[in-house]
Amino acid sequence: MDEYTLQIDGSEKKVPPGTSFLTLTQSLKTKDGVIAVSVNGQPKDLSTEIKEDAEVKLLTFALPEGREIYRHSSTHLMAQAVKELFPSAKMTIGPALEDGFYYDFDFERSFLPADLEKIEERMREIIKRDLPINRMELSREEAIQIFKDRGEPYKVELIEGVESLPISVYRQGEFVDLCRGPHLPSTGAIGEVRLLKTSGAYWRGDEKNNRLQRIYGTSFPDRAQLDAHLKNIEEIQKRDHRKLGKELDLFSISDEIGAGLVLWHPKGAIIRKTIEDFWRDEHLKAGYEIVFTPHIAHLGLWKQSGHLDFYKENMFAPMEVDGIPYEIKPMNCPFHIMIYKSRLRSYRDLPFRWAELGSVYRYERSGVLHGLLRVRGFTQDDAHLFCQPSQIESEILKVLDFTTFVLGTFGFSDYQIYLSTRPEKYVGTLERWEMATAALSGALKQKGLAYEVDPGEGVFYGPKIDIKIKDALGRLWQCTTIQVDFNLPERFDIRYWGEDGKDHQPIMIHRALFGSMERFFGMLIEHYGGAFPTWIAPVQAKIILMTNDQEAYGCKVKSALEEIGIRCELDARKETLGAKIRDGQLTKVPYMLIIGKREMADGTLSVRNRSGESTTMALSDFIEQIRTEVLYRKTEIHKQ
Repeated sequence: MDEYTLQIDGSEKKVPPGTSFLTLTQSLKTKDGVIAVSVNGQPKDLSTEIKEDAEVKLLTFALPEGREIYRHSSTHLMAQAVKELFPSAKMTIGPALEDGFYYDFDFERSFLPADLEKIEERMREIIKRDLPINRMELSREEAIQIFKDRGEPYKVELIEGVESLPISVYRQGEFVDLCRGPHLPSTGAIGEVRLLKTSGAYWRGDEKNNRLQRIYGTSFPDRAQLDAHLKNIEEIQKRDHRKLGKELDLFSISDEIGAGLVLWHPKGAIIRKTIEDFWRDEHLKAGYEIVFTPHIAHLGLWKQSGHLDFYKENMFAPMEVDGIPYEIKPMNCPFHIMIYKSRLRSYRDLPFRWAELGSVYRYERSGVLHGLLRVRGFTQDDAHLFCQPSQIESEILKVLDFTTFVLGTFGFSDYQIYLSTRPEKYVGTLERWEMATAALSGALKQKGLAYEVDPGEGVFYGPKIDIKIKDALGRLWQCTTIQVDFNLPERFDIRYWGEDGKDHQPIMIHRALFGSMERFFGMLIEHYGGAFPTWIAPVQAKIILMTNDQEAYGCKVKSALEEIGIRCELDARKETLGAKIRDGQLTKVPYMLIIGKREMADGTLSVRNRSGESTTMALSDFIEQIRTEVLYRKTEIHKQ
């Protein structure tokens, strides 16, 4: 063949046989550095020779695929530095993360901060060496021999488990690692690196296996991007919900009670009550009915639902009651189905919209537990809709409207939406899958909501919509999920009497807006940095007396505020005014109402907000202001 035809970003390019993608990209003179290429949807090294007509996408650091390759090459860079400095360290795995990377090592001791400094410096040296990164494809036997000779047992174990051949490894200088690739052309293509921290891990995530040392790092093309990222990390650490939860006395997790089980303190509990009251009130307005279900059920229920087959590793061990095995619930859905089955249903009854703040319990490995974000006991804001096939799209439209309203009320208006379609293994008919998928996509289009399709990422029982919300720091959090289910209605053989006089199977829609109260609360803490909107704040106003002479007027102000439902505290301690104001700032109370001799005489308040701005107001004016603010649930994010 004389030439190959490539489609690159909408334009056509002819290249002769034997041309590499590196040569091609150099000829294109692009502004951004090209890291690798995607050829017909498959990422490839730039050193790859062009052997066919193809659709080509140029991958740069600005693209998620490019950043993943850049960070993965950075893991190899770090591993090479570790092996040069600590030859006895055994390599395991080192994946790229969304904003960095890590590598796990089996080493005889913990890596110290001084070790990280040495490793980071050695990484910079290796960057300066500008070592070519070359791909080699080997037989299983050749690959195993290479890593046996190098004393890398974990790599040998991984190779023995690899099904596809040949085995690919990458070499940079004397360093060799097992990897699918692709990678950067050379170590010199990496700009700035920074190692961040260490932690413990287990081989293959199993506590029964060897304990490993994990080193986290990040990398960027230039110093400005690295500095901006490090500044963002500082802000994330400042907003860490575990740190703020302790400082603001919101919640705790006690080893004496058990890992992953949350204690809600009074201030955290009043926030939760406020959220739950809003949640229930708005669900009733939106045509939902509230239900309550038990925390345990016969083990047979979980067999029938399929959870015992598909979800057993996330369920706690059964208990016996009167010789009958019971299971603590990991899900609410089978209970809602049993409510449906409690009587005959007609097409005239549908749709049913049943909502529950249902506490569930799931076994999570101790290594993945993380404050409120990953726990073993949590409350789902669950709802299940039972409808006719013809009602799916209209119900999804209502759910989307409800979702944007609820999340918007808490200050979230920036989303990324994903539509996950039929996987290879699925239940139900192809016709029903197509109908449900069309209903989900049709509803999203009607609402004008931009979304990405995740091909084959639906659950086995139906397609779904996932909504990730973006917080004040630009981080994405998985929140709302809307799932169509063909499986459970069939397993439990639920029916309704149709207009045609025949039995029909309803469609079931699973829906959670927050995901769980615990996780959503953790997100709220970090989104607002603990400075909650006034309508959510545990203490909405703090009355500060300059002296005890103003106590009677302070009590009057407190009573007036409490009468309209405002949560307030009176600070009559014998402390300086500065100390009282500082305490108010530390607890992030929205308003401090300072009362001195003049305010008492005039019947006014010196109102200081969280931003430090002060103004004098009549008590009646402040009452109207805060009442309106709480009533309309304003969600401004105050500067910290």
